Amino acid sequence: MLRRHVVSLFASLLLACGPAAAERVEGGRIVSLGNPVTETLFALGVGERVVGADLSSMHPAEAAALPRVGYYRQFAAEGVLSLAPQLVLAAAEAGPDVALERVRSAGVAIEVLPKQDSLAAARQNIRTIAAKVERVKEGEALISSLDADVARAEALLVGTKQRPRVLFVYARGPGTIQVAGTGTPAEELLRLAGAVNAVEGFKDFKPISAEAVVEGRPDFIVVPSRGLASVGGTAGLLALPGVAQTPAGAAGRVIAVDDLKLLGFGPRVGEALVELVQALHPELSPGT
Repeated sequence: MLRRHVVSLFASLLLACGPAAAERVEGGRIVSLGNPVTETLFALGVGERVVGADLSSMHPAEAAALPRVGYYRQFAAEGVLSLAPQLVLAAAEAGPDVALERVRSAGVAIEVLPKQDSLAAARQNIRTIAAKVERVKEGEALISSLDADVARAEALLVGTKQRPRVLFVYARGPGTIQVAGTGTPAEELLRLAGAVNAVEGFKDFKPISAEAVVEGRPDFIVVPSRGLASVGGTAGLLALPGVAQTPAGAAGRVIAVDDLKLLGFGPRVGEALVELVQALHPELSPGT
């Protein structure tokens, strides 16, 4: 009851000051919604100003120890307001809308970033966040580092001859298994890594039949490491219907990736891309 009263009082004070006052202090206390946003804030050197984050924000370790406000796609406005932020930075998918509006109506500055599913979007979001927290120079340095990793990945691909077919699997337990179709961030990353999506005919992430898995003829299967653990590791994945009948399954070519680093198109995506290129192109000499 006391906590609810404090939240209400804080919201009233912000409303009394008006949106302009919130804008003037937006460089202060920050709540971050979405792991790529949180990673960027810490990479820019303003992690000490982040007073709360959503459940997906697990990197760096300091972020994982922050007070939680729920999952960014379904966060609670009360939890955000209880942390008395001056600025909320949110990934494009953050919501629900009613929670965003409640925080905004309390006078808290909110920046909802565009969808982050390409390298161009990743660069722009870093610039947007850097400007909001007055770390423009650091933002450009972060982009330069990202671009250096992307350039290294491109240089590695010059020495490759194959474009392997890849099945990108998203799993959250044996009962929740989907694969990346066209138009997904996963497909874009496979393209950047010199590979071809083994799935055609549908968009987004969807379940797929054993027959379609076999027909896809993937040379590799890529799966987020946490998802791989949820199905019993590599052995559990290979036991799924149709997987053992593919070239990837027969050869045991399963690549576990850090989904926070790779799929979010955050500041570490270039580093993750280099790792993916090396994993998908064994013809590259060791250490390249």
